[in-house]
Amino acid sequence: MSSEEHVHGYTSEKSSHLKRLRRIEGQIRGLQRMVEEDKYCIDILTQVSAATKALQSFSLELLDEHLSHCVVEAAQKGGAEAEEKVREASDAIARLVRS
Repeated sequence: MSSEEHVHGYTSEKSSHLKRLRRIEGQIRGLQRMVEEDKYCIDILTQVSAATKALQSFSLELLDEHLSHCVVEAAQKGGAEAEEKVREASDAIARLVRS
Protein backbone atom coordinates (compact mmCIF):
# COMPACT_ATOMS: atom_id res chain seq x y z
CA MET A 1 0.00 0.00 0.00
CA SER A 2 1.50 3.36 -0.98
CA SER A 3 1.41 6.41 1.28
CA GLU A 4 -1.28 7.94 -0.97
CA GLU A 5 -3.55 4.95 -0.25
CA HIS A 6 -2.90 4.88 3.50
CA VAL A 7 -5.73 6.21 5.66
CA HIS A 8 -4.32 8.62 8.21
CA GLY A 9 -5.83 9.23 11.63
CA TYR A 10 -7.01 12.68 10.60
CA THR A 11 -8.71 11.56 7.38
CA SER A 12 -12.20 11.42 8.88
CA GLU A 13 -11.80 15.02 10.09
CA LYS A 14 -10.03 16.33 6.98
CA SER A 15 -12.68 18.88 5.99
CA SER A 16 -12.88 20.19 9.56
CA HIS A 17 -9.10 20.47 9.75
CA LEU A 18 -8.92 22.30 6.44
CA LYS A 19 -11.59 24.73 7.64
CA ARG A 20 -9.58 25.43 10.81
CA LEU A 21 -6.38 25.92 8.82
CA ARG A 22 -8.10 28.36 6.47
CA ARG A 23 -9.29 30.31 9.50
CA ILE A 24 -5.71 30.40 10.84
CA GLU A 25 -4.50 31.47 7.40
CA GLY A 26 -6.99 34.35 7.61
CA GLN A 27 -5.58 35.31 11.01
CA ILE A 28 -2.08 35.43 9.51
CA ARG A 29 -3.28 37.58 6.62
CA GLY A 30 -4.91 39.83 9.20
CA LEU A 31 -1.54 40.17 10.94
CA GLN A 32 0.06 41.20 7.66
CA ARG A 33 -2.64 43.85 7.18
CA MET A 34 -2.13 45.13 10.70
CA VAL A 35 1.59 45.63 10.05
CA GLU A 36 0.90 47.23 6.65
CA GLU A 37 -1.56 49.62 8.35
CA ASP A 38 0.89 50.46 11.17
CA LYS A 39 -1.39 49.16 13.92
CA TYR A 40 -0.36 49.38 17.57
CA CYS A 41 2.31 46.82 18.60
CA ILE A 42 0.30 45.39 21.48
CA ASP A 43 -2.72 44.85 19.23
CA ILE A 44 -0.55 42.94 16.77
CA LEU A 45 0.98 40.87 19.59
CA THR A 46 -2.51 40.02 20.84
CA GLN A 47 -3.38 38.68 17.40
CA VAL A 48 -0.07 36.78 17.19
CA SER A 49 -0.99 35.11 20.47
CA ALA A 50 -4.42 34.15 19.13
CA ALA A 51 -2.92 32.66 15.95
CA THR A 52 -0.31 30.79 17.98
CA LYS A 53 -2.98 29.32 20.27
CA ALA A 54 -5.04 28.28 17.23
CA LEU A 55 -2.05 26.45 15.74
CA GLN A 56 -1.24 24.82 19.07
CA SER A 57 -4.83 23.64 19.43
CA PHE A 58 -4.80 22.26 15.91
CA SER A 59 -1.51 20.45 16.46
CA LEU A 60 -2.71 18.88 19.72
CA GLU A 61 -5.83 17.59 18.02
CA LEU A 62 -3.77 16.17 15.16
CA LEU A 63 -1.38 14.56 17.65
CA ASP A 64 -4.29 13.00 19.51
CA GLU A 65 -5.61 11.55 16.26
CA HIS A 66 -2.14 10.23 15.41
CA LEU A 67 -1.80 8.55 18.80
CA SER A 68 -5.26 7.00 18.75
CA HIS A 69 -4.99 5.77 15.18
CA CYS A 70 -1.45 5.34 13.84
CA VAL A 71 0.35 4.56 17.10
CA VAL A 72 -2.35 2.25 18.45
CA GLU A 73 -2.51 0.39 15.12
CA ALA A 74 1.28 -0.04 15.05
CA ALA A 75 1.36 -1.09 18.72
CA GLN A 76 -1.17 -3.82 18.01
CA LYS A 77 1.14 -5.15 15.27
CA GLY A 78 4.20 -4.80 17.50
CA GLY A 79 7.81 -4.96 16.44
CA ALA A 80 9.96 -2.28 14.85
CA GLU A 81 7.02 -0.38 13.37
CA ALA A 82 5.50 0.06 16.83
CA GLU A 83 8.80 1.28 18.23
CA GLU A 84 9.19 3.75 15.35
CA LYS A 85 5.65 5.15 15.72
CA VAL A 86 6.16 5.67 19.46
CA ARG A 87 9.51 7.39 18.79
CA GLU A 88 7.93 9.62 16.12
CA ALA A 89 5.13 10.58 18.50
CA SER A 90 7.61 11.26 21.29
CA ASP A 91 9.71 13.45 18.97
CA ALA A 92 6.59 15.34 17.83
CA ILE A 93 5.56 15.96 21.44
CA ALA A 94 9.07 17.23 22.25
CA ARG A 95 8.90 19.67 19.29
CA LEU A 96 5.49 20.91 20.42
CA VAL A 97 6.69 21.43 23.99
CA ARG A 98 9.69 23.43 22.80
CA SER A 99 7.61 25.64 20.51
